[in-house]
Amino acid sequence: MPGRPRAAAPVRLTVAAYPAVDAIVKAALPAWRQRQPGVEVAVVSRQFNDHHTAMTTALSTRSHLPDLMALEVGFVGRFSQGGGLEDLRQPPYDFDRVAARYVPYAVAQATGRGGAIVAAPSDIGPGTLLVRHDLLARAGVGEAQITASWDGYVAAGRQIKQATGAYLVAHARDVKDLLIRTGIRPGEGLYFGAEHRVLVQSPRFVRAFEVAREVRRHGLDARVGAWSNDWSEGFKRGLLATQLTGAWLAGHLSNWLAPATLGLWRALPLPEGAEAAWGGTFFAIPRGAPPASKALAWELIRLLTLDRAQQLQAFRSQDAFPALVETFDDPFFEQPIEFLGGQAARLRWRESARRITAVAVHKQDAFAGEVIDTELDKVLLRGKPIDAALADAARLLERRARR
Repeated sequence: MPGRPRAAAPVRLTVAAYPAVDAIVKAALPAWRQRQPGVEVAVVSRQFNDHHTAMTTALSTRSHLPDLMALEVGFVGRFSQGGGLEDLRQPPYDFDRVAARYVPYAVAQATGRGGAIVAAPSDIGPGTLLVRHDLLARAGVGEAQITASWDGYVAAGRQIKQATGAYLVAHARDVKDLLIRTGIRPGEGLYFGAEHRVLVQSPRFVRAFEVAREVRRHGLDARVGAWSNDWSEGFKRGLLATQLTGAWLAGHLSNWLAPATLGLWRALPLPEGAEAAWGGTFFAIPRGAPPASKALAWELIRLLTLDRAQQLQAFRSQDAFPALVETFDDPFFEQPIEFLGGQAARLRWRESARRITAVAVHKQDAFAGEVIDTELDKVLLRGKPIDAALADAARLLERRARR
């Protein structure tokens, strides 16, 4: 194809990824070979945490760098300010020419403070409330009761626990994680605003801590962390009645976390009509990668993120909700999901993806998340006043914000 880099040197690209992104890349390789028959692609896969640790080390030491790396959204902000990733606005990438084809909020997630685009979005995570329909029915809890308000959500949890013994959520932290992502003003970040202004004493953080405290006060959380054995067992054994999460979790529950619960789950709107993004995958090119590989790495990114067929293939096989807007008219969105009792839940998730507010990233987002989690633990476990916890978090973040 005219204007496309053709195979000569290098003849091999290395892609670093994690499950199930590694499977998505491998599934795209037949199409890649048609485009670049002389360029082999090696996929190096590690578990999620190990992968991001390895990428952090590789970028800081500029050694053992892949030609292309997958990043979960929580790490994009951390890496965006370090100068270790290519700015995709620059030639030969010219990201601005294709930016409008992606979901707008996902582009914002990949945008650094200086306006650099450090990664291209591949899949996104519209927020959803997954509920065990059978447990709600046994407790006499209606769907409207659990979604109308956060107070109603907590009250429903008390009713569910009394009737079934199941917990409302895995951890009170899950409620906090959702609430701090709602009500964000355009141009603001999750923890930081313009000029590094710290936002953690804002009403959305106060409300998030208050609701999480109510959940813990009534014993409604199982106190288990995501991706732990106890977490997965809770799904399998019907011990967790709801999960605030990204739409992708429905696929994980169906495919490997709790496939025996087929038909027992439903996807509902988040309480109080909240809209939030939860997770997402991006592809980035390390600045220290071999110069000869970078144009080809961008070509592979284009295949993975801008090719309608590849985006839909990943959606159908891995429940990777596409970041490519031009996929949104595909009939697959309308298909009932057997695992969710025949719901056509993708239609709701699609509308949510269109409404989610773009959130600016900050290099200290990951650190801020750790600080907030620590202060929430002090509230939940030691009874620390919420105002004091958030004030302490703000002081620490103000010292770190400008580093």
